[in-house]
Amino acid sequence: MPPAGRPLLREFAAALAGWEWDVALLQEVPPWWPQALARATGAEPYAVRTSRNALLPVRRALAARRPDLVKANGGGANVILARLPVVAHARRRLTLLPERRWAHGVRLADGGWVVNLHATVRPPERAAADVERAAAAARRWAAGSPLVLGGDFNLRRPEVPGLRRAAGHYVDHVLVAGWEPAGPADVLDPRPLSDHRPVAVGLRRSP
Repeated sequence: MPPAGRPLLREFAAALAGWEWDVALLQEVPPWWPQALARATGAEPYAVRTSRNALLPVRRALAARRPDLVKANGGGANVILARLPVVAHARRRLTLLPERRWAHGVRLADGGWVVNLHATVRPPERAAADVERAAAAARRWAAGSPLVLGGDFNLRRPEVPGLRRAAGHYVDHVLVAGWEPAGPADVLDPRPLSDHRPVAVGLRRSP
């Protein structure tokens, strides 16, 4: 805010490139952005398309001309950007209606899994059900190895058996198993690019 009147890919890429991270979990990304974001940040992209992707070339053309009018109707994707070696990518559809919601994750070369989630907005019961399905898939993929489940939970205080909160702000959280925070988490300032404040946390293996 205020409306920019043009796409902000360059500004988003610069913000991401300016922060320190090994793996970044992004939600509601225009589906034609992941490769460009990856090039700008020295990462590899792993994406899954979510909702509002029908007639995507038309949506993209409209979004390029009137992004403030089109907003999220330009199309959506969840994206994991990894600066660490990745050996596998998995996905699990959480719901089809009212919108497609997905969890997807990457297995790092050291055996740990990092899973990205964007849960249904409302009601809270739907969001909680999405989180439960995502956590079940994440635990199945990890099979006991260290696990990170992060993203937009659309819940203030998610409770997930077997995972504990390492960081969070409002509805965005990082839950872990086999990891612990290496220090205090940071809540970054993305203004004016986003109405969500990114959460950054360093992790170390639990004893």
